[in-house]
Amino acid sequence: QWECLWTFILFCTFSLLLVWFYFWWEAHNDYSEFNWFLYNRSGEWSDGTIPILATTAAGFTYIAFLMILALCHVAVGQQLNLHWLHKIGVTVALLATIIGVISVTQMWGEEWDVVWISLQATGPFLQIGALAATTALAWLVAGQVARGEKTRFQMMVLLIYLSVLLTLYFIPLSITSPCIMERGSLKAAPAIIGHQGAPMLAPENTLLSFNRALQRNVSGLEADVTISLDGVPFLMRDRTLRRTTNVRRVFPERQYEDASLFNWTDLSSLNAGQWFLKDDPFWTVQYMSVSERWSVGNQTLCSLEQMLELAAKSKSSAVFTLRRPPPNHPHHHDWVNLTLDTVLRSGIPQRQVMWTVDSNREMVRQVAPGLQQTSVQKLPLNTLHHKDISRVLLRYNQASVQDVRLYNENNISLTLYSVNAPWLYSLLWCSGVSSVSSEAPQVLRKVHYPLWLMTPDEYCLIWISTDLISFAVVLGIFIFQKWRMSGMRSYNPEQIMLSAAVRRSSRDVNIMKEKLIFSGQPQ
Repeated sequence: QWECLWTFILFCTFSLLLVWFYFWWEAHNDYSEFNWFLYNRSGEWSDGTIPILATTAAGFTYIAFLMILALCHVAVGQQLNLHWLHKIGVTVALLATIIGVISVTQMWGEEWDVVWISLQATGPFLQIGALAATTALAWLVAGQVARGEKTRFQMMVLLIYLSVLLTLYFIPLSITSPCIMERGSLKAAPAIIGHQGAPMLAPENTLLSFNRALQRNVSGLEADVTISLDGVPFLMRDRTLRRTTNVRRVFPERQYEDASLFNWTDLSSLNAGQWFLKDDPFWTVQYMSVSERWSVGNQTLCSLEQMLELAAKSKSSAVFTLRRPPPNHPHHHDWVNLTLDTVLRSGIPQRQVMWTVDSNREMVRQVAPGLQQTSVQKLPLNTLHHKDISRVLLRYNQASVQDVRLYNENNISLTLYSVNAPWLYSLLWCSGVSSVSSEAPQVLRKVHYPLWLMTPDEYCLIWISTDLISFAVVLGIFIFQKWRMSGMRSYNPEQIMLSAAVRRSSRDVNIMKEKLIFSGQPQ
């Protein structure tokens, strides 16, 4: 009974680690967001995904090896007899994974949505893989059923296996994916907006980063804006300047102050590129030439006006999110007016600017009616029409396929962020999303067609063919195992002992040996 319990614990650990491994594999799209989240909590920048991925890969490999070993024991009719060191290892792996799942749920709970979203891209293939593995297990199950002496045990094993098998046979009925569609219905590829420029190729929110993004033919530029102490809107994602500038060296006593409490003269004196060469947040510095490293290392902070002038020159759209200054800031109340004046002064055509600030939206519409009013909240359609909002900017997990279709039908352009992985870009392409905001435009530009696309008839053919092949293989295995074990039952231990010296065919000898082994098992 204890060995059965440990076998069950091993199976649960393997299943949980499989889900945990899959989660981090698909969360690759948001590794940068996770590291930034850790920075906001700890105050120090580090790539927190590396230790998580290393331990997850090591733990999964170890538990998978034990699972294979357990299946081999079952195949020869032996108990697992797990060594006490392995029991400790399994327990540690189980507890560590549970703690990891709870921690991610509490701190980064919305990221679990990536599992359900990714299943729209991987579901059809995971079903085929799971069915292949379950079909292969038919050899072990058929052997257990054929060798079992207790009818109740045989029926229980057979019932569990058939339930799993039938579930996998019919689960495609519940699989939905926007990439299962008629090829003629595929719309144009979503436009790509460079979020903070191309932050994997150059320091985020710098002119070099935006130029690198424009070289990748992005349709727009996106940035995070803060207002300085003397009223200059500038680009900064963090609350402080510690991560992306050398403020610790230039103004060490002010390094923890809010970035908006610096005047533009002080901000302009800071270096905004050396940190990129030092931290190498995306592992790209090693591929840079000497001249490229020099350019990166001499970047300074970029103002909103500079970014808008660049967007106007390249005829690209511009979108930015604006952080309101703290209450003790001299521009706490006129922050919207300052930003609007900057937009109008930059000379960029109003139709190229997506205005996301909800405060004083009516005043902004009167002063600059050409701005594309954009909501960063998922509002009802009647509210969007009432506020004359024509665009919506949401995180990719906030809009379903039905939402995308509804927005398109009502002539509302939807932009989703941050889309960095090709599989997610392909999925949103099939969904009909008009544009995406990405930190990796150089990656998405290489996706010239969805990673996979099949018609409903093609998917139905694959589904039925896979099920029929699996059913034929399973049926053949059970028939073969039944025939194999029926020959073994024609011998008893006495016959085997008396016939030890008699020449027999190799198959008969093997059958007698198996009968002798299994006859000694407790009933």
